Amino acid sequence: MSHTAHIPSHRKPRRSASKLALRAGVAGGVLGTIAVAGAAGPANAEPVTETIEMPTLGSLETGAGLASAVAASAEASQQEALDQSLLTQENAALQKAAKEAKKAKAEADRKAAAERAEAARLKAEQERQEAEERASRDRARTQLATTSASSSSDDDSSSSSSDGGSSSESGDSETQAPSGSAAAIVAFARAQIGDAYVSGGTGPNSWDCSGLVQAAYREAGIDLPRISYSQSSMGTSVSLSDLQPGDILYWGSRSNSYHVAIYVGGGNFVGAQNTSTGVVERSLDWDSPSGAVRIL
Repeated sequence: MSHTAHIPSHRKPRRSASKLALRAGVAGGVLGTIAVAGAAGPANAEPVTETIEMPTLGSLETGAGLASAVAASAEASQQEALDQSLLTQENAALQKAAKEAKKAKAEADRKAAAERAEAARLKAEQERQEAEERASRDRARTQLATTSASSSSDDDSSSSSSDGGSSSESGDSETQAPSGSAAAIVAFARAQIGDAYVSGGTGPNSWDCSGLVQAAYREAGIDLPRISYSQSSMGTSVSLSDLQPGDILYWGSRSNSYHVAIYVGGGNFVGAQNTSTGVVERSLDWDSPSGAVRIL
């Protein structure tokens, strides 16, 4: 039986061709040494056979496959890191957008609350001004009533001594229909009855007191100032007992009136009174004016 020595070969991936060549050279040297030793041995000795397992093409392919797997794993890791980075950026962008949306909503709510507060303040201020105007009219009406009461006895005695068939100029003017410029003013004022009262309104569907008077006189070709106290300072002062259609009625003092209206005859006036009534026609007894001026 021949003695054959087997040198086991550990199948490890070779990293380079130079290393493979080196290993092959060493193996060749070992085989040569063994052959020489065999030749020098006894003639009857059995030859010794050495088996060297050389690297095969399969082992080389296995090494290449492992390198490819390592490269693929590295690429996958890199792609995973990139995906994670993109996900982190997306989450950060979403959080930023959510914060900005929350901030914008808070700002919109704040502005809406401020607008509501301002609207409430303006409404309260308007109601306060209207209350002051009503109180001032009541005081002026009370004062006028006191003055009228003190002179009523003189008026009664004067009327009893006059001819019973005669009538006052006021009575004649109230029964006569207005004509000319006065008719245009009265017609325009009455055409606006039912329109809304709006502070600063100059028409065509909403007015304040002086805006209505100014527009009515414009129909007659007469330009008046915009403000009530300036309008009541125009023309000539006339008595409330000697009114004619088209006269301007005022409340307060002539140089500092706070409300104006247009006398339309028959003891009535048309004016943009307040937000509750709008433009109305009322009797002088409903809200007695402080005085009147005549411009026509």
